[in-house]
Amino acid sequence: MLRLNPILASVVVLLIASLACASPTISTPDSNVVGTAIAQTAAVALSQTAEPFIPNTGLGTPTASQTFTPELPTLTPTTTLSPTPIFTPTPLIPLISVSVPTNCRVGPGKVYDRVGALLVDEVAEVYGRDPTGNYWYIRNPESLSEFCWLWGEYATLTGNYVALPMYTPPPTPTPEPAFEVSYNGKDTCVGWWVDIALNNSGGITFRSMSLMVKDTVTGVALSSSSDGFTEIDGCLSSFTKDTLSPGDTRVVSAPAFNYDPTGNKIRTTVTLCSNKGLNGMCVTKTITFTP
Repeated sequence: MLRLNPILASVVVLLIASLACASPTISTPDSNVVGTAIAQTAAVALSQTAEPFIPNTGLGTPTASQTFTPELPTLTPTTTLSPTPIFTPTPLIPLISVSVPTNCRVGPGKVYDRVGALLVDEVAEVYGRDPTGNYWYIRNPESLSEFCWLWGEYATLTGNYVALPMYTPPPTPTPEPAFEVSYNGKDTCVGWWVDIALNNSGGITFRSMSLMVKDTVTGVALSSSSDGFTEIDGCLSSFTKDTLSPGDTRVVSAPAFNYDPTGNKIRTTVTLCSNKGLNGMCVTKTITFTP
């Protein structure tokens, strides 16, 4: 069924009413004229722009550029997952500790100078090893800005020490003759003599010696020389060693006084040499004591 615009319907009603009230002398109106008028009126009405009807919802005028983002629900798993395993990372720098206090030196060996020590319950970082695998290049526990070589006999390492680089040791220092001397007692059989203890604290082996003792009270001086090192044990026996190697200690007997020098001040001078006949590298020391 055709529905007319309310304005167009009003125009049609008024037009029909006006035609009904017209004079009867007027001839019957041409239906084409009426149709033309209705059509023109309808065209005018249709050409008007009607304002669209927007219901008042209280939400304001929607904007076409607005984007709706839905809120995603939080999902709770229905199954219980096993706990994430905890991994203990391997230290990037291997660490070393010792069961016995151990010296740390400028090179891998006793011939090098000592510059520190690693004590029990201490830990040091390890940066390398020597070609023999017996020494480890570590940060000096006594001076963290320096490095030194630690003997591995009593050491325990942790971390990836297998991948440590192998370092070439520094040149071996030139050995020097050195020793310590001390009074070691007095003995007697035919006459009286003093015993002297010699400790080789240097880097060479001694093979000959000379020894002079002087009683500063009586002025008596006695001397002797020999290839080797001899200790006289009273009237019973004597012991002779051909060499005095680095680190070794020997007791030697001085020439005998024909009197008991007890209570007198004795000055003793000892010379040790690397070759027999008091040749080679030699070093001399003097001490004074009262037997």
